[in-house]
Amino acid sequence: MTAAPAAAERSAAKHPRRAPLLAGLAMIAVVAVGYLGSRHFTESGSEAPEPPAPVPVIAATVKEQNFPIVLTGIGNVTALNSATVRSLVTEQILSIDFKDGQSVSKGQLLAQLDPSTYQAQLDQAEANLARDQAHLENGRVNLNRYIPLQKQGFAAEQQVTTQQAKNAQEEAVIKADQAAVEYAKIELAYTKLVAPFDGVAGIRLLDVGNIIHSSTTRGSPSEPNALVVINQIQPISVMFTLAAADIPKVQEALAKGQVKAIALSADGKTELDTGTLAAIDNQANPTSGTIGLKAIFPNPDRKLWPGMFVNVRVETQVQDNGLTVPLDAVQQGPQGQYVFVVGADHKVSMRPVSVRETLNGVALIDKGLNAGESVVVRGQYRLTPGTVISLADPNNPAAVPNPTTASSGLLP
Repeated sequence: MTAAPAAAERSAAKHPRRAPLLAGLAMIAVVAVGYLGSRHFTESGSEAPEPPAPVPVIAATVKEQNFPIVLTGIGNVTALNSATVRSLVTEQILSIDFKDGQSVSKGQLLAQLDPSTYQAQLDQAEANLARDQAHLENGRVNLNRYIPLQKQGFAAEQQVTTQQAKNAQEEAVIKADQAAVEYAKIELAYTKLVAPFDGVAGIRLLDVGNIIHSSTTRGSPSEPNALVVINQIQPISVMFTLAAADIPKVQEALAKGQVKAIALSADGKTELDTGTLAAIDNQANPTSGTIGLKAIFPNPDRKLWPGMFVNVRVETQVQDNGLTVPLDAVQQGPQGQYVFVVGADHKVSMRPVSVRETLNGVALIDKGLNAGESVVVRGQYRLTPGTVISLADPNNPAAVPNPTTASSGLLP
C-alpha cells in the first residue's frame, strides 16, 4: 500500500511540469463534452434559438405612368421689353405722376413738362392756318365772280388766270400751315412723358423742378438724362443655356409643336412658372460648348423678376407607360445601381437596375423591374439579400430610423 504512493510521488517529483498540463487537458475535455451535449440538445429539437426579428422598412410599388424627358439649363430672367423713358424736348419737370415701383399701363402719364413754349407755337401755327384759309376763301369768291364776267366780256382772261394762280398758292400755304400745326402738336405732346407699354416702373431718376434734357442734348455730366426705366414683366422672358449637343433633341421637339418650359428657383426645388420655348440662338459658344435659348412665361403671380437666376427645364418628349419608383429606392454600389425587391415571403433580394431619367424625386427605370413589384425606399442600410422584413407605415417615417438616400446607399 505504501509502495504505490511513494512511486507516484517520485514520478511527480521527477516530472514537475506534467501536473498543470494534465489539468488543462481535463478542463478542455469537460468543455467539449458540454458543447457536444448542448449541440445534441439543440439538434434534437427540444429547444431551438429564436430567429432574428424582421427588419422594418418602408416600401413602394413600381408604377407605370407617363414620364417627361427633360433637359435642364441655368439662366437669368430678363424683361420681355425694357425702355428708358427720356424726353425729346428740354424742359422743366412740373409734376411726377407715378410712384417708384408702380405698375403702369401703356399710355399712362408719367411726368408733365412745362408746355408753355410749345403751346404758344401751336397757337401761332393755328392762327396762321386760320388766316390763310380766310385768304383762300376770299380768293375763291373772287374767282367765282370773275368767271361769269369773263364770259360776258366784262373781265379779262388774264384776271381770271391770275386769281386761279393766287388760289393755288393759298392752297399750298394752307398745307404748309397744317403741317406746322401738326408739328406743333407733336412738340406739345412731347411735354407729356407716358409709359410705352404695360410694365413696372423702377426708381425715378429725376424729381419735380429739375430740367430734363432732350435725347439730342446733354446737360452737365452729373445730371441724369432719363426719367425712369420701365420693364415689362407680364409676360417675361428667361435666357438660359443648354449643352450644344442637346440642340438636335430640342429642334426635334420644336418640329412637333410648342415645347414646354418650366422655370424653377435657383435651388431647383420650387416651380415658379410654366411657359414655352421661344427661340434658339443662331450660334453655339465654341469655348463653353453651350448655346443660348429663350423661353417666354406668362408670369401671372410675378414670381419671376428681372435679374433673377433660375433653372429651366425643357420638356423634349414624354415616355408613355414608363416604369417609375421613388428615387430613394435606388442605391449605388460598386457594381452600379440596384434596388431591394420585396418578395412574396417578405424576404428581400438585390436587383440591378438601369435608371434613364430622374425628376422631382422619381426615377424612370429602363430595365430591371416590372410594374407592380414592391421595392424598399427606406431602411436599406440594415438589409442583405434574404433578410426578412416587415412593412412599416409609409406615413410614419419614424418607424424606420436612420434612413438612407439614393445618393448615399452602399452595398451591404
